[in-house]
Amino acid sequence: QLQLVESGGGLVQPGGSLRLSCAASGFKLDYYAIGWFRQAPGKEREGVSCISGSGGSTNYLDSVKGRFTISRDNAANTVYLQMNSLKPEDTAVYYCAVKGYYCSANAANFGSWGQGTQVTVSS
Repeated sequence: QLQLVESGGGLVQPGGSLRLSCAASGFKLDYYAIGWFRQAPGKEREGVSCISGSGGSTNYLDSVKGRFTISRDNAANTVYLQMNSLKPEDTAVYYCAVKGYYCSANAANFGSWGQGTQVTVSS
């Protein structure tokens, strides 16, 4: 069964860091694009970052550029999202999802989704 599991969320103070993991099982993620999305209460789900199947192309939401870094470890069948300099407005449930080879910022273009991991940035 194709499955994605997010982990690494938690409570962190403003300016702190978290590293989210998206672990795939039931398939090899080598040739798939993996996207990170987030959804805050009352808000629409928005694309945060995406990495192409080859890892050669990455995309970021403007508000996270310079703070977040997406990467993949194909041997571990895992995609990561390193989040630095976190702000209260980053608070949301973060999801990863799988697509074909190329990235997209549109959630509708992605198939399987993980269950999400909560990130709360608060003092």
